[in-house]
Amino acid sequence: MLIEITPEGYDLDLDLRYATADNITGRPIYARAACYLHMDAAALLGRAVALARPLGLRLRVFDGFRPAEAQWTLWEACPDPDFIADPRRGSPHSMGAAVDLTLVDTASGAPLEMGTGFDAMVPESHHGVLEVPAEAQRNRLLLLGLMTAAGWDFYRNEWWHYQLFKPRGRYPVLSDAAAGTHMMPGGTNGVGA
Repeated sequence: MLIEITPEGYDLDLDLRYATADNITGRPIYARAACYLHMDAAALLGRAVALARPLGLRLRVFDGFRPAEAQWTLWEACPDPDFIADPRRGSPHSMGAAVDLTLVDTASGAPLEMGTGFDAMVPESHHGVLEVPAEAQRNRLLLLGLMTAAGWDFYRNEWWHYQLFKPRGRYPVLSDAAAGTHMMPGGTNGVGA
């Protein structure tokens, strides 16, 4: 079961990049900016928000559930299995079991420096690299600590990607229609174009 993640419901920021042209394809993938997670992942996201709050930090989510059709679009733009899950295998995002995010300073509203941008398909995006400034290394470790303390697993090649442990086989890969999210172009209920 997917649950919609909203700023009001989860006390976080949404910056849903795949609903904009600010992503690796250079064009919007989603027709509707919405964020969903499986209820198991939504619970862990709530725990991460609670852990960040006393530190003066907020989570900013770039992506959550990604319909299977969107995974194909990303794969066509960047067929690199080090960064994009092969859609034939299934992505944890397409199961509602993964989230892409960063940390924001609550007082200033500014994102913490992470050394690379979201979806930077370069070795410097890997966890534990020394080729990013010390401040970025600290911030990545802070995000890693908050997310793992909340119960998330991480993907070693992307500082922004967290997922439920061993999602394959536990959660089905869902299309936009099967999930009922109406995020993809051409969706029903008058949503999409």
